[in-house]
Amino acid sequence: THNSHPGKTVCSKSLCILNDQRGVSGAENMKIILVFLYISPLALSAGAEKDYSSLDSAAPPETKSRFAMLDDVRILANGLLQLGHGLKDFVHKTKGQMNDIFQKLYIFDRSFYELSLQTSEIKEEEEQLRQTTARLQINNEEIKNLSQEMNSKIEDLILNKIQLQEKVWGLEDKVTKLAITQPSTQDTKEISSLKAFVEQQDNDIKQLLKIVEDQHVQLDRQHNQILELEDKLNHIELQELAENSFLGEQSEAEATPLPLHRAAAAPSMARGAAPDCTALYNSGMRSSGVYTIKPNGSEAFDVYCEMKFGSSWTVIQNRVDGSLDFNQTWDAYTNGFGDLNEEFWLGLNKTHSITNQGDYLLRIELQDWKDNRRYIQYTFSLGGPDTGYALLLSRVSGSIPNALPEQTELRFSTADHHLHISNESSCPQNYLGGWWHSECEETNLNGKYVAPRSRGRLDRRKGLYWKPKKGRYYLLKSTKIMIHPTDLKNFQ
Repeated sequence: THNSHPGKTVCSKSLCILNDQRGVSGAENMKIILVFLYISPLALSAGAEKDYSSLDSAAPPETKSRFAMLDDVRILANGLLQLGHGLKDFVHKTKGQMNDIFQKLYIFDRSFYELSLQTSEIKEEEEQLRQTTARLQINNEEIKNLSQEMNSKIEDLILNKIQLQEKVWGLEDKVTKLAITQPSTQDTKEISSLKAFVEQQDNDIKQLLKIVEDQHVQLDRQHNQILELEDKLNHIELQELAENSFLGEQSEAEATPLPLHRAAAAPSMARGAAPDCTALYNSGMRSSGVYTIKPNGSEAFDVYCEMKFGSSWTVIQNRVDGSLDFNQTWDAYTNGFGDLNEEFWLGLNKTHSITNQGDYLLRIELQDWKDNRRYIQYTFSLGGPDTGYALLLSRVSGSIPNALPEQTELRFSTADHHLHISNESSCPQNYLGGWWHSECEETNLNGKYVAPRSRGRLDRRKGLYWKPKKGRYYLLKSTKIMIHPTDLKNFQ
């Protein structure tokens, strides 16, 4: 790069080296010409002396030597002229090549400078994201502490309310007795005082509940901002492995199910056969393991029951280490495959026979490669073979963004049976494993088991992952899908 200054020329290191080389080459050429010019008179004089010595005996010697010298001068002049033309062409050609090299080096220096500027900007943005994330984390901790204090106060108020309710019940007994006998003035004042006190306590409790709700809303907002910033920061720093892990471990609080109010016949336990795992739990079973159940209208079959949250869940899918290939046929997914004590798929027919007994809750548990765990729960319905085992979901709760379309019928498909998919008919072939596909990229819990060391993007999309619509891929280490009835009265 050249900058114009009076009497100075500034250049980059690469350009100055080329200029030096060009100067050296020109100097060498000049040396060759000077040597040639220096030797030429010597050659002429030597030739003249030879002519003089050879023509001493001849007559007239003076005329012949003069013509010989003129011829030699002409020959030398022609040679020098041709040499000059050749050097001129060489100089022009070299000059053109040097200009091309200077232009390319100028472009390279300019590109390197722009790249340096962009790198500096990226580093500044990354530092700003780090600082913002740190501030939000501090705010998040403060809000959590405040929320805990508020919850403690609410518990105290609820306890006081219970005590006051007991007093009110005692007053109701007195009022009942007063209906027969006229109350005294003192009793009337006591009743009015207690009533006013109870009303004041109720108002205080309502205000505190409103404050706690506002705090929870603010906490959720701060938490979502932290998740977004951590996503951006992880994308800049890791781009591969961090992209495939959860942002933090969330608590697995038990969700309150929302019934769909679908009419169904109550299951029975005729001849000692339980309709599902919840009925087994209610009959006294408390250990997780393989049990035999017999849903209404179905043959008996074995299932894995997991005892948790004060009940028992029927597991319909389990993946822990990739030991089982889930790229199976339609018949395999219909009837089920695998070992119930390890990795398995229960089967669409068996799952439909269970959920056909009433309203059920679907729970999906996920674990990433940093051993962080998350879950999501839906109310759902599962159609029969005539509907392609269509799945209809409605999210209830969870600690991870939703990745499956809600209120939309999703038909199950495999590589050899995908006639029911309207948007992407090649989802099972491209992404492996049977699933309720909709857009091919939302999630695939039956895909190929891929460890983080597999860095190819195509392999990662074929892997076991959870992909919210607005978010990145979460590469998973293990998954578990379970179902539980929402109307427990039918499974006593």
